[in-house]
Amino acid sequence: MIGIVDYRAGNLTSVARALAFLGKPCIVTGDSKALDDASHIIFPGVGAAGTAMANLRERGLDDHLRRWVRGGKPLLGICLGTQVIFDHSEEDDTDCLGIVPGTVRRFDQDLQSGGQRLKIPHMGWNRVAFRKGHPVFAGLPEGAEFYFVHAYYPDPADEASVAGWTEYGIRFCAAFARDNLVAVQFHPEKSGRPGLAILENFCCWGGKDAQ
Repeated sequence: MIGIVDYRAGNLTSVARALAFLGKPCIVTGDSKALDDASHIIFPGVGAAGTAMANLRERGLDDHLRRWVRGGKPLLGICLGTQVIFDHSEEDDTDCLGIVPGTVRRFDQDLQSGGQRLKIPHMGWNRVAFRKGHPVFAGLPEGAEFYFVHAYYPDPADEASVAGWTEYGIRFCAAFARDNLVAVQFHPEKSGRPGLAILENFCCWGGKDAQ
């Protein structure tokens, strides 16, 4: 059973529908005991970092998320769920979960590419250059694009844990992997076949960082 963490952030239903399409049983809940029984945890979300952290603390899920990662349970962060695993977010000047050293930064309002000013939030399809060898990102087609909606991006302290890079005016971390934790800034549940392949790989993954 796959547990989807409900902390009053959006987009949970889209993830559950993607898993249903893949034939993967899941439960959407904020009940930590039910999530304890799940084999894998998906931590999605859209919204603001400050509100997200307040909701997690109110429900006591912040400590449980740290415990699940420490205990070796496979965990996948998506979008806002990826951002709040880091130490701090510039959004709302928020202290986050501190599971991963690093800062979540806002795109520069004057971000440009090819002499053209880019729109913030970054919204649309972009390629991700994945690191070789990680089982969650195995078998993806060359040049696959994924769907992004965000104004902030993760900046890990340790670049060795970056599993995928994307270019949008700057090069930024689009995927992170360390031990039993994987996190993506894009939305695999909204990214067609390549995104579904990532979700399928995650649901079958035992939690090892590499093969």
